[in-house]
Amino acid sequence: MVTAKRLVAAVYAATGDLAEAEDAVQEAYARAWQRWDRLTAEGDPTPWVRAVALRLAVSSWRRARNRMRAHFRHGPPPDLPDLAPDRVALVHALRGLKPEQRTAVVLHHLLDLPIEQVARETGVSPGAVRTRLSRARKALGSHLADPEAEAEADTEAPTPAPSPHPPVCHPKEVPSHG
Repeated sequence: MVTAKRLVAAVYAATGDLAEAEDAVQEAYARAWQRWDRLTAEGDPTPWVRAVALRLAVSSWRRARNRMRAHFRHGPPPDLPDLAPDRVALVHALRGLKPEQRTAVVLHHLLDLPIEQVARETGVSPGAVRTRLSRARKALGSHLADPEAEAEADTEAPTPAPSPHPPVCHPKEVPSHG
């Protein structure tokens, strides 16, 4: 829309932040849409949208300025403890799932929702939820396998039985002592 581009340019000129200008204009149009019939009945809605967008941008700028003042007055926020390695691994593994599997795992295992409720919230059958959970568990199992436990299992594995056939020695492989 031509007016939207011009409005973004105007708000950008006022704020100096293109992303902030785009956000403010988008929010202004969303608010205008809720009362579009009344705005168009009064004439051109562009001045109303422009006023709201500029007000939103200025409010956002003021909030940012106040955050900066508070930061300088009180210092940076305290450091948060790092996430435990197992949580980081879980989040990474969840990102590797298909979105519908990830949703099922989060709703069922992390939020403790019963399968029937997960099915209702996701719009699929309980059987589909069970299938998604099963496939997700398999995928998570391969992602979250403990490498130390696997290494121990490998060292504890019995050594293979010797071959019933003696090794074959080719004449070219025999070293000459000469």
